[in-house]
Amino acid sequence: MHYRHSKKTNRRNTRVSSPQNNRPGGPAISQTRNNRDLFSPDLSGNLSQLRTIFGPAADITFKEFCLGGQVPAGLIFLAGATNTRVIEESLLKSLLQPDILTATNTGTGAGLTEQLLQLSLPVTEIIPCPEVPKAVQAVLDGQALLLVQGMPNALVAETADWQGRQVGEPLAETVIRGPQEGFTETLTRNITLLRRKIKSPQLKVETLRLGRYSGTQLALLFIEGLTDPRLPAEARFRLGKIEIDGILDSGMLQEFLCDNPYTLFPTITPVERPDTVAAGLLEGRIAILVDGSPFALVVPTVLTDFLQSSEDYYACPIPASLLRLLRWVSFLLVLTLPALYVAITTFHQELVPTTLLISLAAQRETVPYPALVEVILMEITFEVLREAGIRLPRPAGQAVSIVGALVIGQAAVNAGLVSPAMVIIVSLTGITSFVIPHFNFSIAARTARFPMIFLGATLGLFGVVLGLTFLLVHLASLRSFGVPYLYPFGPLDLTGLKDAPVRFPWFMLTKRPRLAAENKTFRVSPGDRPAPPPPKNKP
Repeated sequence: MHYRHSKKTNRRNTRVSSPQNNRPGGPAISQTRNNRDLFSPDLSGNLSQLRTIFGPAADITFKEFCLGGQVPAGLIFLAGATNTRVIEESLLKSLLQPDILTATNTGTGAGLTEQLLQLSLPVTEIIPCPEVPKAVQAVLDGQALLLVQGMPNALVAETADWQGRQVGEPLAETVIRGPQEGFTETLTRNITLLRRKIKSPQLKVETLRLGRYSGTQLALLFIEGLTDPRLPAEARFRLGKIEIDGILDSGMLQEFLCDNPYTLFPTITPVERPDTVAAGLLEGRIAILVDGSPFALVVPTVLTDFLQSSEDYYACPIPASLLRLLRWVSFLLVLTLPALYVAITTFHQELVPTTLLISLAAQRETVPYPALVEVILMEITFEVLREAGIRLPRPAGQAVSIVGALVIGQAAVNAGLVSPAMVIIVSLTGITSFVIPHFNFSIAARTARFPMIFLGATLGLFGVVLGLTFLLVHLASLRSFGVPYLYPFGPLDLTGLKDAPVRFPWFMLTKRPRLAAENKTFRVSPGDRPAPPPPKNKP
C-alpha cells in the first residue's frame, strides 16, 4: 500500500481532534484569537456580541435571569435542537434556587467557574468554553450556553436533542437473515450503533467539521492496533485539504476522497448497515460517518466488496458461495450479453444453430432498424422505466416499472419496432443487474455495457474481447487509498481468496486480509474446526 504524507500546514478553518476535545459543542473551529474571540467578565457585553453574531435569528433564544436570584446570568440555546424540557424544568430550576449561592463562590473569575462546574446540575456534562467562535458553534449544535456576570468564560451544557428518524430497516441493503437495522441521519446515533457491535476501547472515534457554512460534523472510526496507522493518517490528510461551503451528504464527501474521481466504478463503499461497517472495521479498514447522511463510507474498497452481501456471512458457506458466483456471472452478463447478441447476429451468424438462426431471421424480418439501433432503443427505454419507478411514490413506481415494461415491450413487438428475442435479451440484462447488491456498482456496470454494445456492433466478437481487455486494464490501474482494486487477484493473496469469489467456512478464515490490517494475529483460532465428540469407550 502507498499512502501519502504531507508536512504542509492545514489552511482550512477546521481540524481533526480527539473525542475528548470535539463532541457536539466541543472545539471545532480554529481561528486566530483576538480580543473579540474571548469572553469578558461583562455579561451585557457578551450577550450583545452574541446577538450581533446571530443577528435576527428567531430560533436563537436568549433567556436572561439571576443566578440564585442575585447574580445576573444568561442562557442561550437553539429552539428545536435543544431539549427545552431539560432546560426549563431542570437546568433553570436548579440555577434559580436561592441557596445556590451558598454553595457557589459569589466572587468573580476562575473561582466562580470552578464552583459552578462542581455543582450537581441535571445535565449530562458541562464544560468551560472561553472562546466565542466555539461557543457559537456549540449553540448551533444544540447545546445550551450559560453566561454569568463576572465569569470570563461560558459554560456549555449538554442539552442537544435533534429530532431525527428512528432506527429502521435499511432500504438499500436488504437481507433475509441478519440484523434488520440501518443507519439514520443522526451522527451520534450511528456511532452508538457501531459501539453496540464493537464494545472495545480500541475503537477510536475522531470528529471534525467540514463546510464554511454548514459546519457538518464528521466522524472517523478505526480500531487502534488493528488498522494500519498510515490509513487513518491518509484519511486525515485528504479530509484536511477539503475546502467547501457545505457537506450535505456522504456522497459529496466521497468525490473528494476517491483516488480516481473520473472512473465509472466506485472506489469507496457507501454502506447503510452497521454490521457491514463493523465487519470492515474488524478487517482493519476505516469508516467515515457524516452527520445528516444514513450512509457510511468504508475504505479501502476492492472490486469483490461490491459482489458480496452481509448475508453471505450469516448463511452456510456452500449456498453463500454459490450466490456469490451467481453475482459474478450476473455482472458479466450485464456487461456483455447485449453486446454478444449484437455481435453474433451481425457478424458471426455461423455460431448460431441453423434452426435458431432461421427463427431469429424470421423475427427480424419486419424490424426496420439494424440490431444496434434496436438494442440501444430498448436499453434506453428500460433505463427510463427503471428511473421512473425509483422517483415515483412507491406504490405507483412499482406499477410503472413492472407493468410499463411488459406493456411497452409487447406493444413494440406488435408494432414491428423490435424483435421478441431483443426484448428477452434486454429484460434478462435488466434482471441480472438487480442481482448486484450495491446500487452504485450496478449503475457502473449498466453504464459500461453501452461502449461494449458499440464495440460489438462495429468489430464483432473481437470488439467485445477488446472492450473486456480495456476494462480489465482499467480496473487493474485503480487504487482505493493505495490498495489495488483487484485485490486479492492482483496482487495474488491466497488468504484473501478464501473470502473473494467464494466464502470458506469461518473456521478456515483464520487470518485477516492484508489490504488494511496491521495486526497479523489470528482473527479465528486455528483449532476451532468443529468435530464430533470422541466415542464413549475412548478418553
